Amino acid sequence: MSAAQPATASQGKIALEFDLPAPPQSLARLAALMREPDVDLITVAAVVENDLSFAAAVMKAVNSPLYGLRGSVQSVQQAVTYLGVRELTAIVYEHGLRQAFPPVPALHALWDRARRRGLLMGRLAQALAMEAWGAHSAGLFEECGKAVLFRHGPDTYLPLWQAAGEDDTALVEAEKAAFGIGHDELGARLCEHWGLSPAAVASVRFHVQVQAQHHLPRVAHRYVCVLSALADTVMKDPDRLEAVAARLAPQAMLDQTSLLRGLQRVRSRLDEVVNAP
Repeated sequence: MSAAQPATASQGKIALEFDLPAPPQSLARLAALMREPDVDLITVAAVVENDLSFAAAVMKAVNSPLYGLRGSVQSVQQAVTYLGVRELTAIVYEHGLRQAFPPVPALHALWDRARRRGLLMGRLAQALAMEAWGAHSAGLFEECGKAVLFRHGPDTYLPLWQAAGEDDTALVEAEKAAFGIGHDELGARLCEHWGLSPAAVASVRFHVQVQAQHHLPRVAHRYVCVLSALADTVMKDPDRLEAVAARLAPQAMLDQTSLLRGLQRVRSRLDEVVNAP
């Protein structure tokens, strides 16, 4: 396992180092598998089964109401058959993230949102015939920079976070003033450290800007940024979904009609994800 990687932030006289937690070995192995063109289900299941903590997390999640499976799943092999590689891997990544940070109430809601956002983005990508793992992992990691800042200075960060509420633009400005870096950039660095795809890294790095301004950055794989904004809209203001899709589709060279049809196909399933306990 590699050592924690320092991320240096600087703004004016501020120069701080943040220790980015290293990914568990099982996650590093899964990251390599997810980069392969043909992912082997048996190999993925074996990696998870060899880590008792991850295997337990998978069994708990797959039998929860969130996935709505009929009957009880008895093994990781069964879980990967029912869920597929992407959603099973996402459960392991979420558990790995939770383990890397303090188990405090302030972060519980963040990880719950991460799970739902990842599912939303992954299923939207799948419905639209896009690469789904990059989208799903981007959703999981979108707010992880907040967890890094909280771990670094909880007494300073928590009041800033609470004062900003859902206004992440204001939060990033407060973070830069206090720590020299925003959670968007810090989260992107953690994504790189954990081996996520460039598309996921870019989505995390620019998600605050895209969700606030509905303007896409000039990066490759811009569709993941679109899915991030759509998932954010579904979770916060679903009545604006079509308007947001219409604004972003042309910027990413996506067909607006196809995008809206894809959204409609999965809309009921997205509602189930958002409202799941």
